[in-house]
Amino acid sequence: MEILTLQPNKEDAGTRIDAWLAANVEELTRSAAVRLIEEGRVTRDGKPLVKKDKVTGGETIEVVLPEPEAVDVVPQNIPLDIVYEDDDVIVVNKPKGMVVHPAPGHSDGTLVNALLYHCGDSLSGIGGELRPGIVHRIDRDTTGLIIAAKNDFAHQRLSAQLQDHTLARVYHCIVIGNLREDSGTVDAPIGRHPTDRKRQAIVADGRRAVTHWTVLERYQGFTYVECRLETGRTHQIRVHMAHTGHPILGDTVYGNKKPVPGLQGQCLHAVGLRFIHPRTEQPVELGCSLTEEFEKQLAKLRNRG
Repeated sequence: MEILTLQPNKEDAGTRIDAWLAANVEELTRSAAVRLIEEGRVTRDGKPLVKKDKVTGGETIEVVLPEPEAVDVVPQNIPLDIVYEDDDVIVVNKPKGMVVHPAPGHSDGTLVNALLYHCGDSLSGIGGELRPGIVHRIDRDTTGLIIAAKNDFAHQRLSAQLQDHTLARVYHCIVIGNLREDSGTVDAPIGRHPTDRKRQAIVADGRRAVTHWTVLERYQGFTYVECRLETGRTHQIRVHMAHTGHPILGDTVYGNKKPVPGLQGQCLHAVGLRFIHPRTEQPVELGCSLTEEFEKQLAKLRNRG
């Protein structure tokens, strides 16, 4: 059981409590919020709320989350763009819109469901029943390379490389505005946003997060950037680029709330992956092309000058 303590802002005043919860608690749908309210799990200053109640702003709301229900993760015949595969590892070019592993609201159609179908029993069990084989994650609307382990030996070796940074991940993104320098580093700790459960934030007591960035091309009002992760926190590149004052194009969570025509989610692509093979101990370096959607955005910017 988990208890969330939330404090709405003044600008949230007048919003129905079920709608506000769905917007501010990660992976909580409005119907799930209504269910929690009806079960008496949502209180304001200690008093139970009903779904028609509205946020006043400045109050304290407590939400008692039940233990997560077990999810039966089934293999699904979902096509995979496999970049590399052997008996120990598999590297996939993940499409936009695909969630990496099952979670509330995403019980199927995930990368894990697809891997279970493709690999059968050949996935490591270290990640647990919901995350077999998963060594690291990328966001639903982030595209590009992700590696999974086919056995526990490979998983342990790859996890160790995440810790010592020998598993290197390279991303390309388009950010809003023009970065003043040609390269730089953001070293700022990241943790859960203090009031918005769906977001991460730069917080003093967060986990250390380091992103190295280099300008690839400059356009009028936008910059094409390469980012190299030294650490791998949730939403790290998105939070760090927003922290520089240059959020990623299409990121409606950390940047402009208005969607970009022709673009689903943020313009962020995991273009490169380098690791030491867990069994042969030889370096493996992989890359993949940008998505058609990403290329179209670059073409538009280049035509603008």
